[in-house]
Amino acid sequence: MLNWLYSLFTIAFSVFLYVVLNDRKLSRLPPAAEALSPVRFTPQGALAAAVALSEAPIAIDNFLPPKTGRRYIVVGGTGFVGGWIVLQLLRRGEDPKRIRILDIRTPTRPDLRTGAAQQVAFFQVDISDEQAVSKAFKAPWPDPAATEREPETTVFHTAANIRFYERLLALLPRSTQVNYHGTLNVVNSSKEIGASTLIYTSSGSIAVRCSRFWLWPWEKEPQFFVQVLNDDDDLTPKHHDHFFSNYAASKALGEKAVRAADKSPSGQSRTLRTGCIRPGNGTFGPGGDILCGAYLVRRDNPHWVKHILQSFIYVENCALAHLCYEQRLMEVERGSSNPDIGGQAFIVTDAGPPPTYGDVHIALTTLDNETVFPVFSTTFMLGISHIIEIIYSTKALLLASKSSFGHLVANVIPTIAGDTVNLQPSLFALTSVHLIFDDSRARLPPHQGGLGYNGPYTTLQGLCKTAEEHLKADRNGEERSKAGGISFGMFSKRVNKVQKVSEQLRVEAVNSLN
Repeated sequence: MLNWLYSLFTIAFSVFLYVVLNDRKLSRLPPAAEALSPVRFTPQGALAAAVALSEAPIAIDNFLPPKTGRRYIVVGGTGFVGGWIVLQLLRRGEDPKRIRILDIRTPTRPDLRTGAAQQVAFFQVDISDEQAVSKAFKAPWPDPAATEREPETTVFHTAANIRFYERLLALLPRSTQVNYHGTLNVVNSSKEIGASTLIYTSSGSIAVRCSRFWLWPWEKEPQFFVQVLNDDDDLTPKHHDHFFSNYAASKALGEKAVRAADKSPSGQSRTLRTGCIRPGNGTFGPGGDILCGAYLVRRDNPHWVKHILQSFIYVENCALAHLCYEQRLMEVERGSSNPDIGGQAFIVTDAGPPPTYGDVHIALTTLDNETVFPVFSTTFMLGISHIIEIIYSTKALLLASKSSFGHLVANVIPTIAGDTVNLQPSLFALTSVHLIFDDSRARLPPHQGGLGYNGPYTTLQGLCKTAEEHLKADRNGEERSKAGGISFGMFSKRVNKVQKVSEQLRVEAVNSLN
């Protein structure tokens, strides 16, 4: 009996020791990453930035390319990035009657249901339905003035199925149905109507290499723990298992299709010019994000990535990059001497050094005292994620099979509900590695082959704007934000903040944003 108890104790202690040591390795900020961003956010700095932004708001109008008078089709235009593209088109003076939104969901964002946005035509379309996409593209537009030429058409394709939690090759069709085949439908319909420009929202994550987090005792850190990524296509994985998830693999296929369509015939007499924007890993901001805005909406945010350094991009910067690419392609088609950058992909991020997730947490807890970040063990949650993946994937594969017995067994397996589905190993492959995105090529002036992109918001300013809009909306966020991150529904009652900030700072932060 004593021997059995001793063995059990030894095993339990060994597991505990492994978890502690593995957590220590996974929570490191390696010198190679820290050297790229040595300064951390502080509550005082976050508050000062919020006050400065409220006193002197950034005028995005000063950075928008000029009005074109074109027709615009925004695929995914009721969503996050697509919605901001629509708003920026309207801000620079485009006629709302010349803007068309295609999306599977009707508009819910208040900013898309007020003002000039109310005049934008909406077509409810599943882009995986080829005929539905073609019909929506070909629907009649209001006739142009008698003295006016038929306007050219630009297509912004931002729609995606973000199933980042799936990684099994057998489940890839769940992602490619929209992200690849849907993209092909958009490309083909663009050609059918004679569109001249197509800008696609790709993803910086397509270049993220999958890592292993169960480390041997002699290993100091995971492989690919620090990844510095740029636009180089050689960085994109060549094998499915090297992508961090099916989402990245399917977005890479979609990007390839868009880039291959550059300079292809469009309509009866036009040529389609294309380009891709790869937002640096985390796109966030007001309007329904699944990252920082989701933190505020969810309020209780279990986390284990405090020391992880990653590039972010504020959504208005991201939308601006799409308009910059359109302008560059228009200039080339009009005979500009600038290098032809059609058919390429550009990474874009916020200016300045990337923050850690801990920096983001400090900013948000300072600006909204109801947002908290309880700390969990990385290794423990990694173990839980594998259990969830087994349950989720087994049920999905059985339901996809043609076996009636398989379906019977699948019905017995519990359904992973809510945001718990996000807690699978793919989440760690994306959020537990240091990702530094280099957008220097996008920032080059047009005559040097760049987009001339200069997003005015820093990440800290974007966080301040996100918190400001959240508080203005009485903390009622978009439904889409509730699908991001992890909460488990475990924190039904308000809990004390993990990262303490003085009560005075909290009051000042709320007052300054109001």
